[in-house]
Amino acid sequence: MPKDISLRLQYAFFITLFALAHAPFAYAEQLPRPDHVVVVIEENRGYAQIMDRLNINSYIHALAMRGVLFTQSYGVSHPSQPNYLALFSGSTFGITNNACPNSFDSDNLAKRLMDGGLSFASYVESLPSVGSLACGSGAYQRKHNPVSNWPQLSPALNQRFADFPRDFSRLPTVSFVIPNQDHDMHDGSFETADDWLKANIAPYADWAMQHNSLLIITWDEDNYLADNRIVTVMLGPMVKAGKSTQRINHYNLLRTLLDFYGLPALGASADAGAVSGIWINQ
Repeated sequence: MPKDISLRLQYAFFITLFALAHAPFAYAEQLPRPDHVVVVIEENRGYAQIMDRLNINSYIHALAMRGVLFTQSYGVSHPSQPNYLALFSGSTFGITNNACPNSFDSDNLAKRLMDGGLSFASYVESLPSVGSLACGSGAYQRKHNPVSNWPQLSPALNQRFADFPRDFSRLPTVSFVIPNQDHDMHDGSFETADDWLKANIAPYADWAMQHNSLLIITWDEDNYLADNRIVTVMLGPMVKAGKSTQRINHYNLLRTLLDFYGLPALGASADAGAVSGIWINQ
């Protein structure tokens, strides 16, 4: 082959490689690596109920204005319990009720994090005691506390909300915060839940903005009247404020939590993409 043709072919080859490497579809979006993520799970309200203009002066609306509001976020099932299981493990296990107790031995978010040298804890309001396996106690219900269904996990991961650190730098890598049924909109009002979030989560939200950390507030399911469309809000210094119309569900959230730290996908999250298009390149 003449030398000039060979050089032209080599040049064309490298130009093609360069174009592929810089094409938007050729690589996955680089995700941030938050120092801490707190996921707060609320109950049984559809998107329209939460984002109603009557609630415009609420703390939840203020968070949505400061962070990113997902306008096409969905639960994966009804009633409550399978949604919590999906977010924690990537599977509903065919559960279609809130029956208690359940026991599973599959991999889960906590195990994935700990296998990767990271940490997890669930902070559950009105939990009778650390590690409690009670099905219910006052306004506490185990159906909303997925970590309690994996007996191989340390009881120390199943904490009371009273144990939520006031020094937020001591938080685990990923935390679930689960208000009781009076404060998560299950039994109480929007206003009561909003006041609880402002009193108990606002300090972390403000701290997170200065400490490479992330707050996620989501709902388990809607009120059965809106195709299971729910509100999800993310707030942190790595997030672009605004609205996102990408369609996501609990499996996408789980995949995102795992991808933050380069951990293998779990269950149905393997077929769900991580949340994209909202991250500030750092």
